[in-house]
Amino acid sequence: MSAASYVRATALSELEDDTPKRVELDGVPVAVVRTEGQVFAINDICSHANVSLSEGEVEDCQIECWLHGSSFDLRSGKPSGPPATRPVPVYPVKIEGDDVLVSVTQES
Repeated sequence: MSAASYVRATALSELEDDTPKRVELDGVPVAVVRTEGQVFAINDICSHANVSLSEGEVEDCQIECWLHGSSFDLRSGKPSGPPATRPVPVYPVKIEGDDVLVSVTQES
């Protein structure tokens, strides 16, 4: 097993509570979200309709797809209900000083 590789996604000071920020890391679109005192990273593409989740709203540790209203748990990526039925990937996050680091690499 190789260790996960973390890359800088954004500055913690640039994140507003409950406001997703879209970044691209190693070619992967990621929504970075600060909510409830934690920072989460979730794939930015809805598993139902191929639209950007970072354009949706955040509430109760869920991010809502603006197009059809599916919500995804920021901790697990699991949808809370239809129309989405498949989860979206979530990624490990580390905070170092003001840097938000995210690992989008798969451990082997």
